[in-house]
Amino acid sequence: MAAEILMPRQGQSVESCIIIEWRKQEGDAIAEGDILCEVETDKATFEVESTAAGSLLSILHPADADVEVLKPIAIVGEPGEDLSAWKTSGASEPVKDEPKAAPAPSAQPTASQPPISQPVTTPAIPPVANSEFGHSPRARAKAAERGVDLQQIQGSGPHGRIIERDVLKAEPQAVTPSASLGESTTIPAKGIRKVVAGRMLQSLQNTAQLTLNSSADARSLLRFRQLCKQPERVEKFGKVSINDVLLFATVKALSDFPELNAHWLGDRSIQFHNIHLGFAVDTPRGLMVPVIQNANTRTLLELSAEAKRLAAACIEGTIDPDDLTGGTFTVTNLGAMGIESFTPVLNAPEVAILGVCAIQPKPVISGSTTEFVPHIGLSLTFDHCAADGAPAARFLAHLREKINQLELTLLETL
Repeated sequence: MAAEILMPRQGQSVESCIIIEWRKQEGDAIAEGDILCEVETDKATFEVESTAAGSLLSILHPADADVEVLKPIAIVGEPGEDLSAWKTSGASEPVKDEPKAAPAPSAQPTASQPPISQPVTTPAIPPVANSEFGHSPRARAKAAERGVDLQQIQGSGPHGRIIERDVLKAEPQAVTPSASLGESTTIPAKGIRKVVAGRMLQSLQNTAQLTLNSSADARSLLRFRQLCKQPERVEKFGKVSINDVLLFATVKALSDFPELNAHWLGDRSIQFHNIHLGFAVDTPRGLMVPVIQNANTRTLLELSAEAKRLAAACIEGTIDPDDLTGGTFTVTNLGAMGIESFTPVLNAPEVAILGVCAIQPKPVISGSTTEFVPHIGLSLTFDHCAADGAPAARFLAHLREKINQLELTLLETL
């Protein structure tokens, strides 16, 4: 008897996965445990194994489809088996049959039949996007991702409400480049790029973001790093990086500012007793932000080891999706690329994010002389809805002090 293959749940926080590639095709012989396809959560990839043996009778969703967890993605059974039970139920109807839609209701005006290759549109019907029923949240999000104008879509939901499948059927607005621009290549947004694009846009649209820039004397930080490299300490502390030390200093400073270790939910702030520190990782697949849970309870060595474990898992594509959620504050470091100042975008609903910049010499007046002292740039973006400028500035000043005195603070650990 034919069996459904379900989209597996990848972590408790994952609600849907995107099918990246099908490794098997319809008609292929399948053994239990065979890899059917590769899927992607918000920021990690996984292989889906078959839970049944037989022939791959039907692929229910194509590559690039976003499928809810525990929903059918394929049917495996004996060749020639009747699949009408799935088709009539509608729960698992193959996507390839979807274009065979029912005739339009008679209430709609008659229009000439468009070419088969073009989507069916009904411009004569007034758009309902601003009506009482409007459009679903998933439809709005999908429209933003695909560049689709909701005003040009006829909804198929109750009372003409625009739902996600209406957006998926619509063609994005074509942008015709000027002939003078020459040849170009169109690269569709997919996978992590699509997720990051949607989240960044949503963050900027829904928060009052403000960035404060400052810098801290980095001499103590650099001396501490040199101490870690000394022969008698290198075996234990040699792998501790400057970024690890900055993460540690951030945690120490943040402990005194609970209003920044928080989530803003529109009408209330949730301040967390523990610090779950996210940090940005540049991977071959795009930006990922793993989270060091309970960072405030970890020693420098423990924090360093966990940061390296999470970063390696992100780069290798083996990160647990649960390790990418639950952050309360984020640090992103572009200092290694020589960036002197930038504006980090909030990882909403987090209230703040710290940008770490390059270490640069800065003129400092000392008595009657001027000396150039290495300073590390710090850029703090925060949501002005949740916090005012004064406490955010005090946090930066407190962090500067932690960095300035880092050598004295951490000598006990050595």
